[in-house]
Amino acid sequence: MSSTPPIATMLTYSFMQNAFAASGIVAVVAGVVGYFLVLRGQTFAGHALSHVGFAGATGAVLIGVAPLGGMIVFTLAAGLAMGVLGERIKARDVAVGVLLSLSLGLGLLFLHFYTAYASQVTALLFGNILGVDRRTTWYLFALGLASLMALAFISRPLLFASLQPELAEAKGVSLDLVSLLFLAIVALTVAACAQIVGILLVFTLMVGPAAAAGRLTTRLDAGVALAAGLALGEAWLGIVLAYYTDWPTSFWITALSGGAYFATLLGWRPKTALSH
Repeated sequence: MSSTPPIATMLTYSFMQNAFAASGIVAVVAGVVGYFLVLRGQTFAGHALSHVGFAGATGAVLIGVAPLGGMIVFTLAAGLAMGVLGERIKARDVAVGVLLSLSLGLGLLFLHFYTAYASQVTALLFGNILGVDRRTTWYLFALGLASLMALAFISRPLLFASLQPELAEAKGVSLDLVSLLFLAIVALTVAACAQIVGILLVFTLMVGPAAAAGRLTTRLDAGVALAAGLALGEAWLGIVLAYYTDWPTSFWITALSGGAYFATLLGWRPKTALSH
């Protein structure tokens, strides 16, 4: 009988190494970006972008292009379009909902014309972290690094515009430009998250950890770090549980994310924590 610990055995497989690396990258980025998404009350817009990504991915498959490339192009275009609406996007839930439904319908139309890739599209909808290869992992790393660098660049005006929009505008901060840039970052993060948990479960990594963090601390730096840490822990623990149970990884990540959030409902909450 081998004396190698089960966890060590699991990490000897290259696909598991890729899974941990890719999920770690995406989880940290999703946690950080998601914290600001929740802070700004734009979670529904983020969800809509994931459905736009479905149309982009299926359209890319239809013309023989990598799904990730199509997803990035479509979500980025939609994010920029939403950003043009600026702060008004918060009051445009109906318009965002229509965009969400239209994008999903367009994706189904693309799939209708090329049903040979039905299994690949299923992976896009629900995620397939164990199928991520080394090349995709490097793409996700570049995507994540670009997203975090861009977020760091606009973090000060973004925070100002999120917490005190009237004062920020009076001080010369362009709310529309901040919204445009931020939603472009969200679009890139959504495209990355979809590779891990799927288009339908993007909320799992982008909103769940951020919402839980917002209920536990009022400090920005602590909230961002906690959101990233929770997302990372949920992603990695989800992979481990999937390895031992043979249940879908996306299910475990979703269950852990939901469990962590609901656990915060039972405990102490700061008076000025983010409202969800």
